[in-house]
Amino acid sequence: MSYCRQEGKDRIIFVTKEDHETPSNAELIADDPNDPYEEQGLILPNGDINWNCPCLGGMASGPCGSQFKEAFSCFHYSKEEVKGSECIDNFRNMQECMQRYPELYPQEEDKESSTQAESNAGADSAAPTEGSALSPETDSNPAASTVSSDNTSPTDNQSAS
Repeated sequence: MSYCRQEGKDRIIFVTKEDHETPSNAELIADDPNDPYEEQGLILPNGDINWNCPCLGGMASGPCGSQFKEAFSCFHYSKEEVKGSECIDNFRNMQECMQRYPELYPQEEDKESSTQAESNAGADSAAPTEGSALSPETDSNPAASTVSSDNTSPTDNQSAS
């Protein structure tokens, strides 16, 4: 015996094994490509840009949304041999706007330096080992670094001997 019950916003349907043995008679309705509420991709079926696409991450609606739309539209509709080559000024305007809002649009270098600073802060808080004690002046300088005795590979800024 199957039955249905409502719990708040949820509708719970209990079915029997016999209910599952018979083929479904549910009719599937084809998606309407013109439905503005239907999830579309970045490019709508008519070729326009879907500014509501979650793939844009809200870029079209932030404080630099108009600059983003101008640059992205220019690139999307570009007919140049090097696609988007005529859009450099639009992208420069967008970049200048984003630099005015670093808290909303962090630069890649900012992300890396903040991640590095966090990892350095964790290392600095560890108790110093013998021979690695730093003077107070050096300890407060974020550019200063200590050489550890573990075998680490050289970074981009160092060269291997």
